[in-house]
Amino acid sequence: MLEVTDKALGGVTASTRPGDGDRARGFFTYEGLRLRTSVRLRWLAVTGQLIAVLVVHFGLGFPLPLGVCLTFIALSAWVNIALSLSWSFTARLHERYSSLMLAYDICQLAILIYLTGGLANPFAFLFVVPVTVSAATLPLSRTVLLAGLAIACSSLLAFHHLPLPWYPGESVELPDLYKAGIWAALVCGIVFSCLYVNSVASEARDMANALAATEVALAHEQQLSALDGLAAAAAHELGTPLATISLVAKELKRELKLDGPQAEDLDLLVSQSQRCREILSRLTRRDNQSDAMLQTVRMTALAEEIAGPLNSADVAILFDVEPKTDRTGKALPEPVLQRNTAIKYALVNLMENAVDFARTRVTVRISWSQEQLSLTISDDGNGFPADIMERLGDPFVTSRSRYSATESTRRDGTGGMGLGFFIAKTLLERSGAQVTLANRAAPETGAVVRIVWPRETIEVNDGRSGGL
Repeated sequence: MLEVTDKALGGVTASTRPGDGDRARGFFTYEGLRLRTSVRLRWLAVTGQLIAVLVVHFGLGFPLPLGVCLTFIALSAWVNIALSLSWSFTARLHERYSSLMLAYDICQLAILIYLTGGLANPFAFLFVVPVTVSAATLPLSRTVLLAGLAIACSSLLAFHHLPLPWYPGESVELPDLYKAGIWAALVCGIVFSCLYVNSVASEARDMANALAATEVALAHEQQLSALDGLAAAAAHELGTPLATISLVAKELKRELKLDGPQAEDLDLLVSQSQRCREILSRLTRRDNQSDAMLQTVRMTALAEEIAGPLNSADVAILFDVEPKTDRTGKALPEPVLQRNTAIKYALVNLMENAVDFARTRVTVRISWSQEQLSLTISDDGNGFPADIMERLGDPFVTSRSRYSATESTRRDGTGGMGLGFFIAKTLLERSGAQVTLANRAAPETGAVVRIVWPRETIEVNDGRSGGL
């Protein structure tokens, strides 16, 4: 029950899912590092390196290979200038070039650290920075390569480096065990930053892409809802020319006193124009009715309206209506709701997917009390896999691949992106509902989705809707 269908998305599809080969298509894409961001970070690094070298050499009086250090700092400055002149400042670098730029930053930093004491230099922790930038903007495979390069450089610097700049005539030699501790801390920082930042960035991309898909689907549904208004406008605009056509045809027949085929053609023209006016009149009356009757609905009627096209010989949709009673034992009247495109879209998605996973039946249970309205959709399929229960509600979470080959796709043979439950849950929660899910208790099997609204947020009172 986790897939969004092409029908539910209104034709919106994605050719890939996270981890598929071509990242240039579909909702899940890596945009690459923006050139402006890369240049600004490098200017910040150049400024910091220049200040550190000058303060150590002239401020503290520590001897170091100043010329060589300034040469490599100047090289980074020229790289920035070349990048700014070659591409638009707002362009995004392809992930290959972004990786090369970050690899250069790691190597340039490694050279400066080599010249200034190796891992004994407290600025060695800056190896974490390029890896963190990569984890936030590039695929995990690129980030792993850059992390490996940073770890390799720090490992070499643990054994090969120039002496740490210190007061003339004195030297600082850290114990090997302490150097090993610095190396271990640096490696742990690189690995943690790589995994954590990449995970956070990936989740943010998934959420943004899923929300974009939701907005596209809702826009499509709202366009369909607007057709009634367009039909009424067409009826109003076309009424006058149709009346003119009918009048002119009658006048031609009367004044020309035509007989035979010509008279029959004029009579046909009059009758067809009258028929068009009647059709438009019905559309106008339907639009007038929609202002009152068609804009409100009871949940039982809405659920039956959704279930109608989904009933089939393979899977039956059964309804169980359970109103609570008041203090006198009388059943409470069913609340009246304002029609809402988002709620209907979400329920269509959930019920359609329940039918896809069910073996023989889907049960829709509707209940209401003085305080709340609830709707429960359950099926007799395999239920939710235990290993994804904790992540249900996140975008791109799907159970399709965990079924057998015959169950890995929808009944109509199509697959999905794993957005269905995310979209439905998001829309229902925006309407004020609480969505919970579980599997049916053994020995029965199947998934259960329960949706509960507080009545004050969804019920129409005095012709007005609350919270919709």
